[in-house]
Amino acid sequence: MIIAVDGPAAAGKGTLARRLAAELGLAHLDTGRLYRAVGLAVLRAGGDPEDPAAALQAAESLDPTMLDDPELSLDRAGGAASKVAVMAPVRTALLALQRNFAAKPPGGASGAVLDGRDIGTVVCPQAEVKLFVTASAQARAKRRHKELLGRGEASIYARVLADIRERDRRDSTRAIAPLKPAADAILIDTTTMDADAVLAAALEHIPK
Repeated sequence: MIIAVDGPAAAGKGTLARRLAAELGLAHLDTGRLYRAVGLAVLRAGGDPEDPAAALQAAESLDPTMLDDPELSLDRAGGAASKVAVMAPVRTALLALQRNFAAKPPGGASGAVLDGRDIGTVVCPQAEVKLFVTASAQARAKRRHKELLGRGEASIYARVLADIRERDRRDSTRAIAPLKPAADAILIDTTTMDADAVLAAALEHIPK
């Protein structure tokens, strides 16, 4: 079984995907971390994430162990990820890795849960279950703001909201694999839901 979980930043798709994988005994891949790793690698090399050559080089030489780097959770990695993700060569370089994970889940798992921006539309259009998790920009900004403060990082809500809106604009208007629900995706609006309610809603649509 392949479950695709798509949605904008801070909508709760990552939490849902991890919990679904644990609940169903499936492998989990946060594809956003791939793009974050590429963007962060460019920054660490002193490059510009909007430089196609630097971004492609980082994607083609991506070290899988970097996916566990705690710095990938920082906003600077997220911003860089949104910039490298608009580049077709970068997406192509990472596409095979994502599809291979879905086709051959590690650890002998019977399936996989992948979350990102284009899983149901591009990476795994054949997925048995496609979920699109969304929430208002204000709700997502409040979650991200609280998360940053909880990690001891400086955060200003207005700036977080502006960043969320800019990333939404960039992700939804890019020419390659824009953020949008698959035609057969199930929409889950998490604006007023907690994580348990989101999980319960998703499980209702997954074949037993």
